[in-house]
Amino acid sequence: MSTIARRQEDAMQIQFPTVAYDGYIFDLDGTLIHSMPVHYRAWDAAMRAAGIPEQLDEDYFYSLGGIPTPLVAVMLGEHYGITVDGEQVAHAKEKIYLEMMTEVPLIEAVVDFARRMSATRPVAIATGGGPDVAIPTVQALGLADLFKIIVTPADVAPGRGKPHPDMFLEAARRIGATPARCVVFEDAKPGMEGARAAGMAVVEVPSRLLD
Repeated sequence: MSTIARRQEDAMQIQFPTVAYDGYIFDLDGTLIHSMPVHYRAWDAAMRAAGIPEQLDEDYFYSLGGIPTPLVAVMLGEHYGITVDGEQVAHAKEKIYLEMMTEVPLIEAVVDFARRMSATRPVAIATGGGPDVAIPTVQALGLADLFKIIVTPADVAPGRGKPHPDMFLEAARRIGATPARCVVFEDAKPGMEGARAAGMAVVEVPSRLLD
């Protein structure tokens, strides 16, 4: 583990599991990569363009972690009393985010753990971000060799992303592991709820402590 990874682990107080699981499933944003501050800036710009009258409420934004992007746009609009086209605003936000993607650092403590586990056990990503953003992010940040399996809301029925269990169950199916023998690493409540609903163990990654 690198010095940076140790410092991150100490700062976040991650309780890495000491028992072996058959499969390891990781959220992406805020879990493997410290991207939420960049996502916040992109959402703030997109929502102001959509008509919200003030800076985006950061705490409310973070409470929506893991929820599919178009639904986040709708919920943010409702929070400010405006109606938005979820798909249109999500597309605008993702365009802004991709332009800033090189600013995103890895959460090395979690990535190092995933690399160690991948030597003997399958690993996967289950992310609330759409494939048009999640896959380029994984590739750009050098994680494509580690994570061959990436599950997004596009891989489950409409409306069945986090906090529903479907994405985690699909990830377990793809890695060939029984859900009860999987552990999920998550930073946000919707994802933790979904993982527990899938019958999986959960490790919290409190990445906001890095801000």
